[in-house]
Amino acid sequence: MNDLIRYIKFPIVFDVQKLQNDVEKILKRNWVNHYNTNDYSGEWSSIALLSQGGKSENINANNSGTEKVTYTEVIDSCNYLKEVIDGFQFEKTTVRLLRLAAGAYIKPHTDNCLGYEDGYLRIHIPIITNEDVAFILDNQRLIMNEGECWYIDANFTHSVANKGKKDRIHLVIDGIRNEWTDTLFFQHANENQFIKHEPELSKEEKKLLVEQLKLMQTETANALIEKISKEIE
Repeated sequence: MNDLIRYIKFPIVFDVQKLQNDVEKILKRNWVNHYNTNDYSGEWSSIALLSQGGKSENINANNSGTEKVTYTEVIDSCNYLKEVIDGFQFEKTTVRLLRLAAGAYIKPHTDNCLGYEDGYLRIHIPIITNEDVAFILDNQRLIMNEGECWYIDANFTHSVANKGKKDRIHLVIDGIRNEWTDTLFFQHANENQFIKHEPELSKEEKKLLVEQLKLMQTETANALIEKISKEIE
């Protein structure tokens, strides 16, 4: 478990001034509050650069239906951002700018099935940030600087607190694993370090599971009950 990859900081650096110039052009556009309202306090908003139907207000990370993923109208004024996105040679499922306002806090959570071991990947490129942003991934703080390029395994619990005085904005690219990404990833980590892990159940969840197993009244269920009961003693 400890050898599994939680993140990779790639040796790729983008032009911070060009990134910030593009973002400046769209700061007054319609940013949408993040839909997971129970997962944060303060202001956490987003605008899509690539989404189903090409709609900038469609900030959902999970696509549904058959509607195509295309660039939104926002990209028309953001030549450098489009250049950065196009440089990643994999199929994108969504591309968004995510803005965490000063003083805002994203609570610990997981985004299931978004790790490389699942066949997907999430790339973070900080555009505007500050030294008082605390990004915690699986109990480890990551210092992600402007213009850097990071892979984050969102299957692991993560949280973000912006304790600074200015908003923090990341370019977040979600996509599908392919041979191009394998070449990139395996330059920095062993293929065997990308193994799907099962989340650890809480004590209360284990108690609930025991009650459900009791209803089954089978030898297999009874064996599991005995095993789990020892874990929660």
